[in-house]
Amino acid sequence: MNDKVTRRTFIKRTVGGFLTAAGMGTGGYFYAREIETRILDITRHRIINDKIPGGFNGLKIVQFSDTHIGFQYQLSQLEKLILQINKMQPDIIVFTGDLLDDPRQITGQNKLVAMLSHLKAPHGKFAVYGNHDHGGYGSDLYKQIMEQSGFNLLLNSSVPVNLLDGSSVWIAGIDDAILGKPDIEAAMKEVPQGAFTILLSHAPDLADPASSYPIQFQLSGHSHGGQIQIPFFGPLVTPPFAEKYVEGFYSVGHEESMTLYVNRGLGTTRLPFRFLSQPEVAQFTFYTK
Repeated sequence: MNDKVTRRTFIKRTVGGFLTAAGMGTGGYFYAREIETRILDITRHRIINDKIPGGFNGLKIVQFSDTHIGFQYQLSQLEKLILQINKMQPDIIVFTGDLLDDPRQITGQNKLVAMLSHLKAPHGKFAVYGNHDHGGYGSDLYKQIMEQSGFNLLLNSSVPVNLLDGSSVWIAGIDDAILGKPDIEAAMKEVPQGAFTILLSHAPDLADPASSYPIQFQLSGHSHGGQIQIPFFGPLVTPPFAEKYVEGFYSVGHEESMTLYVNRGLGTTRLPFRFLSQPEVAQFTFYTK
Protein backbone atom coordinates (compact mmCIF):
# COMPACT_ATOMS: atom_id res chain seq x y z
CA MET A 1 0.00 0.00 0.00
CA ASN A 2 1.22 3.51 -0.78
CA ASP A 3 2.79 5.00 2.36
CA LYS A 4 1.63 8.46 1.35
CA VAL A 5 -1.74 9.06 2.95
CA THR A 6 -3.69 12.00 1.57
CA ARG A 7 -5.23 14.52 3.94
CA ARG A 8 -8.70 13.33 2.96
CA THR A 9 -7.82 9.70 3.62
CA PHE A 10 -6.22 10.59 6.94
CA ILE A 11 -9.33 12.48 8.07
CA LYS A 12 -11.58 9.64 6.90
CA ARG A 13 -9.62 7.05 8.82
CA THR A 14 -9.28 9.19 11.92
CA VAL A 15 -12.96 10.09 12.13
CA GLY A 16 -13.91 6.54 11.18
CA GLY A 17 -11.68 5.17 13.90
CA PHE A 18 -13.24 7.50 16.43
CA LEU A 19 -16.75 6.46 15.43
CA THR A 20 -15.78 2.81 15.51
CA ALA A 21 -14.26 3.14 18.98
CA ALA A 22 -17.35 4.96 20.22
CA GLY A 23 -19.62 2.30 18.80
CA MET A 24 -17.53 -0.49 20.28
CA GLY A 25 -17.82 1.12 23.69
CA THR A 26 -21.62 1.06 23.62
CA GLY A 27 -22.26 -2.52 22.64
CA GLY A 28 -21.01 -2.37 19.07
CA TYR A 29 -17.89 -4.25 20.11
CA PHE A 30 -19.89 -7.36 20.99
CA TYR A 31 -22.03 -7.11 17.87
CA ALA A 32 -19.07 -6.61 15.51
CA ARG A 33 -17.05 -9.43 17.03
CA GLU A 34 -19.61 -12.08 17.98
CA ILE A 35 -22.74 -11.46 15.92
CA GLU A 36 -22.11 -9.96 12.48
CA THR A 37 -19.10 -12.22 11.88
CA ARG A 38 -21.54 -15.16 12.05
CA ILE A 39 -24.45 -13.74 10.03
CA LEU A 40 -24.09 -15.35 6.61
CA ASP A 41 -25.51 -13.40 3.69
CA ILE A 42 -26.30 -15.62 0.69
CA THR A 43 -26.57 -13.29 -2.29
CA ARG A 44 -28.15 -14.43 -5.55
CA HIS A 45 -27.55 -12.82 -8.94
CA ARG A 46 -28.47 -13.28 -12.61
CA ILE A 47 -25.74 -12.93 -15.23
CA ILE A 48 -27.04 -12.32 -18.75
CA ASN A 49 -24.64 -12.26 -21.69
CA ASP A 50 -25.05 -13.12 -25.38
CA LYS A 51 -21.75 -15.03 -25.37
CA ILE A 52 -23.08 -17.63 -22.92
CA PRO A 53 -23.89 -20.82 -24.90
CA GLY A 54 -27.54 -21.84 -24.85
CA GLY A 55 -26.65 -25.13 -23.16
CA PHE A 56 -25.47 -23.17 -20.14
CA ASN A 57 -28.79 -21.42 -19.55
CA GLY A 58 -29.55 -21.82 -15.86
CA LEU A 59 -25.98 -22.83 -14.94
CA LYS A 60 -25.27 -21.98 -11.28
CA ILE A 61 -21.89 -20.95 -9.94
CA VAL A 62 -21.37 -20.55 -6.20
CA GLN A 63 -18.43 -18.45 -5.02
CA PHE A 64 -16.94 -18.44 -1.55
CA SER A 65 -13.80 -16.64 -0.50
CA ASP A 66 -11.46 -15.46 2.26
CA THR A 67 -12.23 -17.92 5.04
CA HIS A 68 -8.95 -17.11 6.84
CA ILE A 69 -9.34 -20.29 8.87
CA GLY A 70 -7.51 -20.09 12.18
CA PHE A 71 -7.81 -16.38 12.89
CA GLN A 72 -11.49 -16.23 13.85
CA TYR A 73 -13.24 -18.51 11.37
CA GLN A 74 -13.17 -22.12 12.58
CA LEU A 75 -13.59 -25.54 10.99
CA SER A 76 -16.98 -25.92 12.68
CA GLN A 77 -18.20 -22.88 10.71
CA LEU A 78 -16.72 -24.28 7.50
CA GLU A 79 -18.57 -27.55 8.08
CA LYS A 80 -21.91 -25.72 8.29
CA LEU A 81 -21.00 -23.63 5.26
CA ILE A 82 -20.33 -26.72 3.15
CA LEU A 83 -23.78 -28.07 3.98
CA GLN A 84 -25.34 -24.75 2.94
CA ILE A 85 -23.43 -24.60 -0.33
CA ASN A 86 -24.41 -28.16 -1.23
CA LYS A 87 -28.07 -27.33 -0.54
CA MET A 88 -27.77 -24.63 -3.22
CA GLN A 89 -26.98 -27.41 -5.75
CA PRO A 90 -24.28 -25.52 -7.66
CA ASP A 91 -23.07 -26.70 -11.04
CA ILE A 92 -19.67 -25.09 -10.42
CA ILE A 93 -17.97 -23.99 -7.20
CA VAL A 94 -15.18 -21.42 -7.12
CA PHE A 95 -12.95 -20.34 -4.23
CA THR A 96 -11.14 -17.04 -4.72
CA GLY A 97 -8.32 -17.34 -2.20
CA ASP A 98 -7.14 -16.92 1.41
CA LEU A 99 -8.14 -20.28 2.82
CA LEU A 100 -5.91 -20.10 5.91
CA ASP A 101 -4.98 -16.94 7.77
CA ASP A 102 -1.51 -18.26 8.65
CA PRO A 103 -0.41 -21.57 7.05
CA ARG A 104 2.31 -21.93 9.69
CA GLN A 105 -0.32 -22.44 12.37
CA ILE A 106 -2.51 -24.98 10.61
CA THR A 107 -3.87 -27.91 12.56
CA GLY A 108 -6.22 -30.57 11.28
CA GLN A 109 -5.07 -30.56 7.67
CA ASN A 110 -6.58 -33.98 6.95
CA LYS A 111 -9.91 -32.91 8.45
CA LEU A 112 -9.90 -29.79 6.30
CA VAL A 113 -9.27 -31.83 3.16
CA ALA A 114 -12.05 -34.24 4.08
CA MET A 115 -14.48 -31.37 4.64
CA LEU A 116 -13.68 -29.55 1.40
CA SER A 117 -13.94 -32.85 -0.45
CA HIS A 118 -17.63 -32.97 0.48
CA LEU A 119 -18.38 -29.92 -1.66
CA LYS A 120 -20.28 -31.20 -4.70
CA ALA A 121 -20.42 -29.58 -8.14
CA PRO A 122 -20.98 -31.73 -11.26
CA HIS A 123 -19.03 -29.37 -13.56
CA GLY A 124 -16.06 -28.84 -11.29
CA LYS A 125 -14.52 -26.98 -8.38
CA PHE A 126 -11.93 -24.28 -9.09
CA ALA A 127 -9.63 -22.13 -6.96
CA VAL A 128 -6.89 -19.50 -7.11
CA TYR A 129 -4.22 -18.29 -4.70
CA GLY A 130 -4.76 -15.42 -2.28
CA ASN A 131 -1.96 -13.54 -0.56
CA HIS A 132 -2.40 -15.50 2.68
CA ASP A 133 -2.02 -18.75 0.70
CA HIS A 134 1.57 -17.80 -0.17
CA GLY A 135 4.60 -17.24 2.01
CA GLY A 136 6.88 -19.79 3.66
CA TYR A 137 5.64 -23.24 2.80
CA GLY A 138 2.08 -21.92 2.43
CA SER A 139 2.08 -22.05 -1.36
CA ASP A 140 2.76 -25.78 -1.45
CA LEU A 141 0.45 -26.49 1.48
CA TYR A 142 -2.46 -24.66 -0.12
CA LYS A 143 -1.87 -26.44 -3.41
CA GLN A 144 -1.84 -29.78 -1.63
CA ILE A 145 -5.03 -29.08 0.31
CA MET A 146 -7.02 -27.81 -2.65
CA GLU A 147 -5.95 -30.50 -5.09
CA GLN A 148 -6.55 -33.28 -2.55
CA SER A 149 -10.01 -31.77 -2.00
CA GLY A 150 -10.86 -32.07 -5.68
CA PHE A 151 -10.32 -28.43 -6.67
CA ASN A 152 -8.63 -27.46 -9.91
CA LEU A 153 -6.09 -24.86 -8.74
CA LEU A 154 -5.60 -22.38 -11.58
CA LEU A 155 -2.21 -20.67 -11.63
CA ASN A 156 -2.09 -18.34 -14.63
CA SER A 157 -3.97 -20.97 -16.59
CA SER A 158 -7.43 -21.79 -17.91
CA VAL A 159 -9.67 -24.79 -18.49
CA PRO A 160 -12.90 -25.36 -20.41
CA VAL A 161 -16.13 -26.51 -18.83
CA ASN A 162 -17.72 -28.73 -21.45
CA LEU A 163 -21.29 -29.94 -21.83
CA LEU A 164 -22.48 -33.05 -23.67
CA ASP A 165 -23.89 -30.89 -26.49
CA GLY A 166 -20.36 -29.71 -27.27
CA SER A 167 -20.75 -26.19 -25.86
CA SER A 168 -18.25 -24.79 -23.38
CA VAL A 169 -17.32 -21.85 -21.22
CA TRP A 170 -13.80 -21.17 -19.99
CA ILE A 171 -12.56 -20.51 -16.47
CA ALA A 172 -9.22 -18.74 -16.14
CA GLY A 173 -7.32 -18.09 -12.94
CA ILE A 174 -4.36 -15.89 -12.07
CA ASP A 175 -1.90 -15.77 -9.20
CA ASP A 176 -2.19 -13.37 -6.29
CA ALA A 177 -1.12 -9.75 -6.89
CA ILE A 178 0.75 -9.18 -3.61
CA LEU A 179 2.88 -12.28 -3.08
CA GLY A 180 2.42 -14.07 -6.38
CA LYS A 181 3.11 -13.36 -10.04
CA PRO A 182 -0.18 -12.85 -11.86
CA ASP A 183 -0.01 -13.27 -15.62
CA ILE A 184 -3.30 -12.61 -17.38
CA GLU A 185 -1.80 -13.15 -20.83
CA ALA A 186 -0.61 -16.65 -19.88
CA ALA A 187 -3.98 -17.45 -18.31
CA MET A 188 -5.78 -16.50 -21.53
CA LYS A 189 -3.35 -18.19 -23.90
CA GLU A 190 -5.46 -21.32 -24.50
CA VAL A 191 -8.88 -19.65 -24.51
CA PRO A 192 -10.39 -19.78 -28.02
CA GLN A 193 -11.63 -16.59 -29.64
CA GLY A 194 -15.24 -15.81 -28.87
CA ALA A 195 -15.49 -18.05 -25.80
CA PHE A 196 -17.37 -16.84 -22.74
CA THR A 197 -14.63 -16.51 -20.13
CA ILE A 198 -14.76 -16.18 -16.35
CA LEU A 199 -11.60 -14.92 -14.65
CA LEU A 200 -10.82 -15.80 -11.03
CA SER A 201 -8.53 -13.24 -9.41
CA HIS A 202 -8.14 -12.86 -5.66
CA ALA A 203 -7.30 -9.18 -6.16
CA PRO A 204 -10.24 -7.21 -7.59
CA ASP A 205 -8.19 -4.23 -8.75
CA LEU A 206 -6.57 -6.42 -11.42
CA ALA A 207 -9.87 -6.02 -13.24
CA ASP A 208 -8.45 -2.93 -14.94
CA PRO A 209 -5.70 -4.78 -16.87
CA ALA A 210 -7.95 -7.84 -17.24
CA SER A 211 -10.60 -5.79 -19.01
CA SER A 212 -8.29 -5.35 -22.01
CA TYR A 213 -8.62 -9.11 -22.68
CA PRO A 214 -11.72 -10.89 -24.03
CA ILE A 215 -13.00 -11.67 -20.52
CA GLN A 216 -16.68 -11.17 -19.78
CA PHE A 217 -16.83 -11.81 -16.04
CA GLN A 218 -14.35 -11.59 -13.16
CA LEU A 219 -14.86 -13.00 -9.66
CA SER A 220 -12.70 -11.69 -6.81
CA GLY A 221 -12.47 -11.46 -3.03
CA HIS A 222 -9.66 -10.02 -0.87
CA SER A 223 -11.42 -6.81 0.20
CA HIS A 224 -13.70 -8.32 2.88
CA GLY A 225 -16.02 -5.53 1.80
CA GLY A 226 -13.83 -3.28 3.89
CA GLN A 227 -14.65 -5.57 6.88
CA ILE A 228 -15.57 -2.49 8.94
CA GLN A 229 -17.74 0.10 7.22
CA ILE A 230 -18.56 3.43 8.77
CA PRO A 231 -21.89 5.07 7.85
CA PHE A 232 -21.38 8.01 5.46
CA PHE A 233 -17.65 7.19 5.23
CA GLY A 234 -17.56 3.70 3.76
CA PRO A 235 -14.80 1.14 4.38
CA LEU A 236 -12.42 2.05 7.17
CA VAL A 237 -9.39 0.42 5.52
CA THR A 238 -9.03 -1.54 2.28
CA PRO A 239 -6.02 -3.72 1.43
CA PRO A 240 -3.68 -3.20 -1.51
CA PHE A 241 -5.24 -4.25 -4.82
CA ALA A 242 -8.75 -3.89 -3.35
CA GLU A 243 -8.79 -0.12 -2.95
CA LYS A 244 -10.70 0.75 -6.11
CA TYR A 245 -13.18 -2.13 -6.21
CA VAL A 246 -14.45 -3.04 -2.74
CA GLU A 247 -17.69 -5.01 -2.97
CA GLY A 248 -20.46 -5.99 -5.32
CA PHE A 249 -20.80 -5.37 -9.06
CA TYR A 250 -18.73 -3.08 -11.29
CA SER A 251 -18.59 -2.56 -15.04
CA VAL A 252 -14.96 -2.26 -16.11
CA GLY A 253 -13.04 -1.47 -19.27
CA HIS A 254 -13.77 -0.07 -22.70
CA GLU A 255 -17.50 0.57 -22.97
CA GLU A 256 -17.75 -1.21 -19.59
CA SER A 257 -17.36 -4.51 -21.39
CA MET A 258 -16.35 -6.68 -18.40
CA THR A 259 -18.43 -7.35 -15.30
CA LEU A 260 -16.59 -7.62 -11.98
CA TYR A 261 -18.04 -9.02 -8.78
CA VAL A 262 -16.19 -8.54 -5.47
CA ASN A 263 -17.23 -10.96 -2.75
CA ARG A 264 -17.05 -9.80 0.90
CA GLY A 265 -15.66 -13.19 1.94
CA LEU A 266 -16.35 -15.18 5.09
CA GLY A 267 -13.60 -14.69 7.65
CA THR A 268 -11.74 -11.79 9.16
CA THR A 269 -8.07 -10.85 9.35
CA ARG A 270 -6.00 -8.43 11.44
CA LEU A 271 -9.10 -7.37 13.40
CA PRO A 272 -11.73 -9.93 14.48
CA PHE A 273 -14.63 -7.64 13.59
CA ARG A 274 -17.19 -7.05 10.88
CA PHE A 275 -19.48 -4.06 10.84
CA LEU A 276 -21.96 -3.40 8.01
CA SER A 277 -20.05 -5.96 5.98
CA GLN A 278 -21.62 -9.37 6.53
CA PRO A 279 -19.87 -12.60 5.53
CA GLU A 280 -21.01 -13.64 2.07
CA VAL A 281 -21.54 -16.58 -0.23
CA ALA A 282 -22.60 -15.57 -3.74
CA GLN A 283 -24.63 -17.54 -6.28
CA PHE A 284 -24.66 -16.59 -9.97
CA THR A 285 -27.14 -18.04 -12.44
CA PHE A 286 -26.16 -17.59 -16.09
CA TYR A 287 -28.45 -16.88 -19.03
CA THR A 288 -27.87 -16.08 -22.66
CA LYS A 289 -29.69 -13.11 -24.19
